[in-house]
Amino acid sequence: MVLATSLILCNYIDSHVMVVSLMALAFFGKGFGALGWTVVSDMAPKETAGMCGGIFNAFGNIASIVTPLVIGYLVKALHSFNGALIYVGVSAIAAMLCYVLVVGEITRMTLKH
Repeated sequence: MVLATSLILCNYIDSHVMVVSLMALAFFGKGFGALGWTVVSDMAPKETAGMCGGIFNAFGNIASIVTPLVIGYLVKALHSFNGALIYVGVSAIAAMLCYVLVVGEITRMTLKH
């Protein structure tokens, strides 16, 4: 996720080659750090793995609806992509903080019968 935050640096670089390189690095980092499904499969009780995966997907899809809307409004209001790049970088920082501060130890949860 640290690599994903490198997207913010695109605001301060004039070289097209460097911007494309930083974006490639950021998206590589985002893809490499996208371990959500492995966490769900490792933590969900075996009896509810499908439901947990569905809830996980629902929130992921909400984010994929909200992000283009927010970016569209930022670009329209600011007349540039600078705010959008910062928004994406800040969301990567927020995800990183959630993994570090919220997730904790990854162990399988069990249901009491």
